Amino acid sequence: MAEEKINKVTIIGSGPAGYTAAIYAARANLQPVVFAGGPTLDHPQRVPGGQLMVTTDVENYPGFPEAITGPELMERFQKQAERFGTVIHMENVVKVDFSQRPFLIQGESVSYRSETVIISTGATAKWLGVKGEDAYKNRGVSACATCDGAFFKNQDVLVVGGGDTAMEEATYLAKIVKHVTVIHRRDTLRASKVMQERALQNPKISFLWNSAVEEVLGDNKGMNGAVVRNLKTGDSQLIKATGLFVAIGHTPNTELFQGVLETHQGGYLKTVPGSTRTNIEGVFACGDVQDSYYRQAITAAGTGCMAAIDAERWLIEHGE
Repeated sequence: MAEEKINKVTIIGSGPAGYTAAIYAARANLQPVVFAGGPTLDHPQRVPGGQLMVTTDVENYPGFPEAITGPELMERFQKQAERFGTVIHMENVVKVDFSQRPFLIQGESVSYRSETVIISTGATAKWLGVKGEDAYKNRGVSACATCDGAFFKNQDVLVVGGGDTAMEEATYLAKIVKHVTVIHRRDTLRASKVMQERALQNPKISFLWNSAVEEVLGDNKGMNGAVVRNLKTGDSQLIKATGLFVAIGHTPNTELFQGVLETHQGGYLKTVPGSTRTNIEGVFACGDVQDSYYRQAITAAGTGCMAAIDAERWLIEHGE
């Protein structure tokens, strides 16, 4: 391991939050270092840049009226951060020590001591793990109705799940698509009463109870249906649909900080309301790793900006 370097700001994670934090920190002459992340044994498909790296057209990020692909948008974020002097390591952090300052951040090949740390490790969508799901991701299969719903105008789609997220997705999609079929493994919903009633009373939403998706079907144009099995009778049926929205939750990427930083029940990092501060002085969190509600590229970027400003002001207050 090379000799540890001491810097003012280290950002763990990339994506809209991490790169925006880097842009603001670099322009404040804080010379940030970014550990952008990469594949791991548990997540071999994870790539630097976050969930947008597996997103095709992004139509709702301001400034791109003709749309832009997720990877291209992240490439622009990265280049802008580098333009102002950000040092980026395309590797994972394997160990942190927040017990004393400067904090220790140990990567796969390089190690730093840092006066402040910004965490932007994001969250990973939970998937069904069924045949055809991977093949039709971004070609019908999605985990974000707000991101992709507009592509399915006047079409029939499926939503899998029974919690608040699933009901929110179904209700949102019903404003855009022709019809929504919600597929749920049980015969009752886990969603809050108000969310249940909103979905159950919507004439454009129907339900398949005690059911699970077995396979996603399609052709070279994209998804065109799904095989759904009734878990009580064992009978299967083909449901024609051009979209499948998996709404069974997200897992925040917080394994590295377990037992060190405070988290909510769902594992998302706790931040002081109105800021990005965590329970440890000098450690900040932004993006989807601390946001279980909005989970949008633009809100992640916004909190990345906040984290950089919070870190800069913290350094000034502490004479750094």
